[in-house]
Amino acid sequence: MATLCRPEVAVPEFIVTREDTLKLAERLHARNPQLRLVLRLINGTGVQKRHIVQPLEQALAHPGFEIRNRIYEREAKRRVPPVIRQALENAELTARDIDAIIFVSCTGFMMPSMTAYLINAMGFRHDTRQIPMAQLGCAAGAAAISRAHDFCAAHAKANVLIVACEFCSLCYQPTDDDVGSLLSDGLFGDAVGAVVVRGSGGTGIRLERNEAYLIPDTEEWISYAVKDTGFHFRLDKRVPGTMKPLAPVMRRLVSSHGWDVGNLDFYIVHAGGPRILNDLCRFLEVPQESFRYSRATLTEYGNIASAVVLDSLGRLFADRPMPDGARGVIAGFGPGITAEMAVGSWVNDHGQSGGGACSSAAA
Repeated sequence: MATLCRPEVAVPEFIVTREDTLKLAERLHARNPQLRLVLRLINGTGVQKRHIVQPLEQALAHPGFEIRNRIYEREAKRRVPPVIRQALENAELTARDIDAIIFVSCTGFMMPSMTAYLINAMGFRHDTRQIPMAQLGCAAGAAAISRAHDFCAAHAKANVLIVACEFCSLCYQPTDDDVGSLLSDGLFGDAVGAVVVRGSGGTGIRLERNEAYLIPDTEEWISYAVKDTGFHFRLDKRVPGTMKPLAPVMRRLVSSHGWDVGNLDFYIVHAGGPRILNDLCRFLEVPQESFRYSRATLTEYGNIASAVVLDSLGRLFADRPMPDGARGVIAGFGPGITAEMAVGSWVNDHGQSGGGACSSAAA
């Protein structure tokens, strides 16, 4: 069975506090008739601070889509490799042991994909499979975990590296002043994360089942308008209510595995905002404390898109040792409206693993 090992997540050094955000909104959008509503919504997110890849004044400027994408590529190449090295160390593997790299991001564009750069720059085998995923938004972190599980199921003892690279601040659009855009300006942050799914051995979550679900006729609720100035984020006011139809889907997935969704040992859920987490707790009938890892990510980093589930997972690893067999669920939500979900149980390696041997899934 594939095992999701301990992830590594890093955030940039430039910090924007909630107070910074509120002052900026008041200064830049003083004439917006909905400013009071926006300030109240930003306050209600629970986000205390966020990290961004540039100093704030540079992030507020818009030098053009081309220059912004150059910044994305430069910062990705600078910040991703150290995170990967630590994730490999966490999994007790080397770059030569990896059979596939899944790279997820919705905040910049590269072709060839970042996966090609990583293979050449970091010593991965040249037959490593490349699986870039660009259009699942915040759901992509959980989707990558499920696709890695699928790959390991298809290729015995294969190892998959997942990388999430999200620089949401590079999508800031100064001219967008609708409520959804302004709320997003106070919610999203930047982060890079990586995690290994081992085909055999390793300590972490043994992935056992996964499922995806798309709410019909909701494609436009979360979307990008792609313009000369880049990606313009669009958020429908109905999005916070999506947990009502998605909670039963999660319940069915867990029930089909013979478990009770209200009685699991851990929950790793995408922290899109406090309403999402509160509603999901209510519909699944679990205590608010159950989502403490997701809430901590939201408070300290904001919504870091596809990297949220990796950061929340890292907090689970850091919190306390888990006993063998502890059961849990992973879930991410994004454009579509799409839900990507997986269930698994904790396994402790007990010294049985050992890296350093290429698994050669392609052989």
